[in-house]
Amino acid sequence: MKKTKILLASMAVLLLAACGTKKAVVKQRPVPDSKPSQQTTPAEKENKIHSLAVMQRIADNALYQKNLVSNLTFTLNDGRKDISVPGILRMRKDEVIRLQLLIPILRSEVGRIEFAKDYVLFIDRMHKQYVKASYDEVAFLRNNGINFYSLQSLFWNQLLIPRQQKVSEADLSQFTVDDSKAQRDGSTRISLKDGKMDYSWSVNPLNSHIVLAAITYNSNSNSASRLSWSYGDFKVFGSKQFPASQSLTINTPAIGQKPAKTLKASFELEGFSDAGDWEIATTPSDKYTKVSVEEILGKLMNF
Repeated sequence: MKKTKILLASMAVLLLAACGTKKAVVKQRPVPDSKPSQQTTPAEKENKIHSLAVMQRIADNALYQKNLVSNLTFTLNDGRKDISVPGILRMRKDEVIRLQLLIPILRSEVGRIEFAKDYVLFIDRMHKQYVKASYDEVAFLRNNGINFYSLQSLFWNQLLIPRQQKVSEADLSQFTVDDSKAQRDGSTRISLKDGKMDYSWSVNPLNSHIVLAAITYNSNSNSASRLSWSYGDFKVFGSKQFPASQSLTINTPAIGQKPAKTLKASFELEGFSDAGDWEIATTPSDKYTKVSVEEILGKLMNF
């Protein structure tokens, strides 16, 4: 039970940090220079057509299903050892991402983390406590530029553009495609820059699957925070394929006297379903005590 308690708390911290880095992410993209554009050469035109074709193949891998439900094995590495517990992942596109942690064998729920469009919910069933707040009410989320749609893109193995709900066909030209020099793993590199934020994706050129997403914040102090989210073991789900193995690593730079931190976690999914017979929103029981954001995050960060 102690192991589950530690994992529950650590998972909440990890997921709350997963999609954010620094305040710079919420800054608006600079307005392009209005100077007359130079004439496009044949080589540039051909390269543009090629890049859009690559981006279209990646976009076409998006699942058609609105719901994804899967059994889950969640593993957290705390720097000393791996801790694993079973769980359930439930996602409804553009509405909610829900992770439920269970007691092994008994499979009773001990904790729930829910990300919706307008709120974040954390339920600790062991202590009968919960927090429900908007993204703007949680300073940690607000200041780090975390929103529902960017987190959703990572969970659904899709591209993202900061502050946008989705990436449309008209947006594909914003990305830079580089397959002239293949990575050591043979992948194509897709990139997008937004202020001090660098977004990149490694793509398998054979099937256009995203195998790695990376978000890097470059601060004025010559230090960088980095989130890496990797994907593997793609399984058939309907007419598409979805990664049954996902892992993420968060590297944060040293601040003051505090050492740099590296957090690692993995999600092993089993048995995809598009079942939609589950509630969109969770309502905490009247027997549960609502606690402040500062209180619950303070407890979590001390684990």
